Amino acid sequence: MHDLANDAVAHTIRDFRLDLAEAFSIDSIRHVESQAAKAYWSAWRNLPIMFPHRDLQRVPDHWRTFGSRISALTGSPRLATNPGNAILNYLYALLEAETRLSAATLGLDPGIGVMHVDVPYRDSLALDLMEVVRPDVDAFVIDWIKRGPLSRSHFFEQSNGNCRLMASFAATLSQTTSKWAQLIAPVAEWFAREISTPKKERSFQLSARLTQRNKRVAKGSNPIPKPKPVVKPTNLCRNCGKEIIGDSVRCKSCSTEIMTEQRDAAGRIARTAALSPEAQQKRAATQQINALAQHAWKPSDQPSWLTAEFYSGRIQPGLLSVRGSLIARALKVSNSYARDIRKGHQPHPRHWATLAKLAGKIEVN
Repeated sequence: MHDLANDAVAHTIRDFRLDLAEAFSIDSIRHVESQAAKAYWSAWRNLPIMFPHRDLQRVPDHWRTFGSRISALTGSPRLATNPGNAILNYLYALLEAETRLSAATLGLDPGIGVMHVDVPYRDSLALDLMEVVRPDVDAFVIDWIKRGPLSRSHFFEQSNGNCRLMASFAATLSQTTSKWAQLIAPVAEWFAREISTPKKERSFQLSARLTQRNKRVAKGSNPIPKPKPVVKPTNLCRNCGKEIIGDSVRCKSCSTEIMTEQRDAAGRIARTAALSPEAQQKRAATQQINALAQHAWKPSDQPSWLTAEFYSGRIQPGLLSVRGSLIARALKVSNSYARDIRKGHQPHPRHWATLAKLAGKIEVN
C-alpha cells in the first residue's frame, strides 16, 4: 500500500491475511478475500486523476478521482464510469487474455477454476491464475496516473455514462501485453506442475514451454528471463496537454505564459504596496532624514583629495567589484539605489568617503 500512502488499510489487509490460517473451506477463504478486497479498493477511492488545465472544463467531476471500483451501471467492476477504472479494466482484460493463452498452451482447461466459481462463458481458471499478477497491473496503473495528466481526448463517455478508451490510447496500452505474458508464464507453469505431477515425483521436470526454464537452467543462465520494458506514459503539459520531451511539467509556451502572468501579478502587488499609506509614510521619513543629513554636511568636512574627479576616476571603477547589498548597508540606502551607484550614478559627496573604503582606495593626506 506504499504507492497509495494508506498504512491503515495495509494493516487491515495484513490482519485479514492472518485470518486465512483459520479458513478451512473454499467459502471461508472467499469471504476473507472479499473483505480484504473491499478494504483494498477503499484506498483507491480518493486517488486523484489529473487532466491538463485547459481540459478541465470538459472533464466531469466524477472523472477526477478513481472513485469506487463498483460501477453504478452494473453493480460490479464492469462498464467503468471514469477513466481510472476504464484503464484498469482494459489492462485486466489484456492480462486475462494472456493467462488464457498460457493455460491453453500447457494443456490446461481455462474454464475449470479453483477459487473462482465455474460459470458459463467465463474462464475461471484464468481468473485464478491472473490473481498473482494483478498487483503488477495495479502498480502500473498507479504509476501511470501519478506521473502526470491524462488527455481528455483519450476517453469518451457513452449515453449511459460508460467511460470508454479511444482506439489510439487502447493501442498504446496494448503494448503492455508482452509484459503480462512474461509475468503469468511461470505462474501457469507452476500450477501445471502442481496438479499434474505426484508430490513424490516433483523432482521430475515438466516441459516449460512458456519460460523455457529447463533449457535456461541447463545452459547455466537465469531460469526467469529478464523483465521486458513496459510502455511509459506520454509526458503531457499540465496546462495545455501538449506532448513534452523530457521531464518538464509544462511546455515552453505555457511556461513562458505562466511566468509572464506571475511576473505581472507580482508587479501589481508591488505597485499597490508602494502606494499604500504606510509605504508613503516610510518614504517621507527617509527623505526627511536624508534632507537633514545633507543640510548638516559641510564641504569643509571632506578631505581635500576627495574631489569629484577622484571619485569618478578612482572610486567609481572600484565599486564594480563591490556587491550592491554591501553598498546599501554601508550607506543605509535601498538596494535599487545601491545598484544605480554601481552603474555610475554619483551620490551626494557625504557618501564618497564610505564608498572609497568599500572600493579599497587608500586615503591620501
